[in-house]
Amino acid sequence: MTWPAELLAQLGVLLPTLLGLLLLIAIVVIVLRGYRTPKPFAPAWALLRGILQLGAISLILGGVISSPLWVAVGLTVMFAAAVGTVTRRIGWSWPHLGGVTFAMGLGIAVTLTIVFATGAIDFTPRYVLAYGGIVIGNAMSIATIAGRRFGEAVGEHWDEVEGWLALGATPRQSTRELASRAVHFAMIPSTDQTKTTGLVTLPGAFVGAIFGGASPLEAGRFQVVVLAGILCAGSIAAVALIHVLSPVAQKPVPVTN
Repeated sequence: MTWPAELLAQLGVLLPTLLGLLLLIAIVVIVLRGYRTPKPFAPAWALLRGILQLGAISLILGGVISSPLWVAVGLTVMFAAAVGTVTRRIGWSWPHLGGVTFAMGLGIAVTLTIVFATGAIDFTPRYVLAYGGIVIGNAMSIATIAGRRFGEAVGEHWDEVEGWLALGATPRQSTRELASRAVHFAMIPSTDQTKTTGLVTLPGAFVGAIFGGASPLEAGRFQVVVLAGILCAGSIAAVALIHVLSPVAQKPVPVTN
């Protein structure tokens, strides 16, 4: 196939995709603006950013997916970006940055060590990158929800927290109930996803493995390990982060981002 013919063939595939994306995101913006929600264009910018980032990573992965060194570099970049995202969402500060780094690092390290040490997934650069990326991304989401929920709950129930402090409770004791609820709340999406897998949704890892040529049984095995890893890393990250945040001595400043 000549170069012009290859270009036309690629355009023939990309144009319908582009049209579908434009229609979908246009509906998102129209719905959000119609309901007068704050920042209605945020999802559109997020999609554009995602497209650019996926395009870049698709080009890069061709040269690094078989290199242990570059896979480690890639995971480090993912982890740093995830830590930065969580820290911004719960309110930027150096103590928060340290707490998020510790919490997410602990959850991810424990999960990856168990999965690859037991042989649940083959310890190859390809699988380390794929599995590590999934676990990092989901741990980020769970830690964000836990941290945001805890901060909001403490602000909403500050009178109760002050009451406990006045009675002689330690800062950690005064927020214990709010902390446990925040962790529970953060785990709900992942728990529900796990419960409904194969019934309500076909998860991305499962579908991706099928498209990659794996048998349904092998794809299912990989997806189960993914779900268990998400729950493990997320629960550790959420509990560790809230443990760091829970000694509150003054009412937290609301986070608007």
